Amino acid sequence: MPNIFWKLIFVHLITIVGIGHCFRKDVIPEVNPDIPAIAKYFTTKGRYEEVNPHLIGDILAVNRSILQPPSEQCREIHITAIIRHGTRYPTSKNVKKMQQLYKLVKSSASGKGSWLREIQTQWRMWYTEDMDGRLVQKGVEDHKHLAVRLSKLFPSLISEEKLRGGLIKFITSSKHRCVNSTLSFMAGLTDLWAITDKEFDHEVNDALMRFFDQCTRFVQEVEKNPSALSEVDKFKQGPEMERVRQKIADRLGVPYIYITADSAEAAFYLCAYEFAIKTVNSPWCQLFDEVDAQVVEYANDLKQFWKRGYGHDINSKASCVLFHDVFSRLEKAANENRSGQQVTEAVTVQVGHAETLLPLLTLLGFSKDSDTLTSTNYATQAQRSFRTSHTLPYAANLLLVLYDCGAGDLRLQPLLNEKPVTFPGLTDQKASIPLYQSIRERYRELLQGCDFETECELFKHTA
Repeated sequence: MPNIFWKLIFVHLITIVGIGHCFRKDVIPEVNPDIPAIAKYFTTKGRYEEVNPHLIGDILAVNRSILQPPSEQCREIHITAIIRHGTRYPTSKNVKKMQQLYKLVKSSASGKGSWLREIQTQWRMWYTEDMDGRLVQKGVEDHKHLAVRLSKLFPSLISEEKLRGGLIKFITSSKHRCVNSTLSFMAGLTDLWAITDKEFDHEVNDALMRFFDQCTRFVQEVEKNPSALSEVDKFKQGPEMERVRQKIADRLGVPYIYITADSAEAAFYLCAYEFAIKTVNSPWCQLFDEVDAQVVEYANDLKQFWKRGYGHDINSKASCVLFHDVFSRLEKAANENRSGQQVTEAVTVQVGHAETLLPLLTLLGFSKDSDTLTSTNYATQAQRSFRTSHTLPYAANLLLVLYDCGAGDLRLQPLLNEKPVTFPGLTDQKASIPLYQSIRERYRELLQGCDFETECELFKHTA
């Protein structure tokens, strides 16, 4: 009897301690050894799950509580979704850099870490140039799962009835990773509803989804202009990156001169790709601590800022054609709804690239900081809004959801990566879902101007 008594006391004490432990605010959350400590700094090579950590436990989880309509009277009548392709292989250009680094490590590294021995004796360079940015299986799943989650969030619009009725339209870039992402999104819906008797079409439209290729001024002044990214080049040669290169050389046990900015970036990508594609915490990740990762992240953000973001005016103006397309769809849906007709395009799914989404987000004014990102102000940019790790992971998406709240009250809600955001510089922010007319007023100058042909003509801007 005494033994049983003391056992019960012991169990009771353990329970109390356990409960107390759960409620302590200073308890450090358990580190997941399968996730690299630097995964949150992978910029455009990051997993969607790092932006939405709740998906790590349940990839189909949705949070209805943060996506409530403005009021009970409101119903969604149209969604335009601009979505980046899913997880992909590295491009041939990056594969070459990764191969060069691997050869250096195999032949010359003399460091002492067990992770280094693992790279030299067990890890194999399996990336090949012919992979060249193609969608991987994880990328297929990215879009399948996104389709299912969006159908759970917006069941009245992303429904079997609407799909079968031709009220959901699919548009894609011609690149294989985008076409295959589009097909994967469709498969997510057809699998969900077990549709086997019908196939659905998609439209390839590079004028919309790869507008940057067709904007002459952007191509000449930014894409092909070495000086357009001078801030990036300066940062790569600056003290912060120099320190990262030296630390990598020290960890590998090679002379400093062997590690360039390109090889530091290649090492970072090897960690990022192994994780994004295979969900592996690769030994390559041991080349970086968190401080190093923040520096490399900034180098990548600088590139995106000057090549696709706020660095040059034409970066965002190149997306005028997509901007007008989006608002013409919203206006068509609004007009059909006002006149009592059925909205003929309930959902538009447009699949493109990070280079599609970022210029549009920039044109709309999202993630704009008070200071320009430069090669010399890294130290003051720790809290910057312009952070592609947060906004542009694989399968990143901007959703514009149009609501009818009765009596001519139309409202528009923007979602970025399935989370509500607010339109920048807008005074009408009632419940974060402003009046549709307020949005049109906010972007009135762009709606009246922002002509793609005019903005992209080179000769008008060379004076």
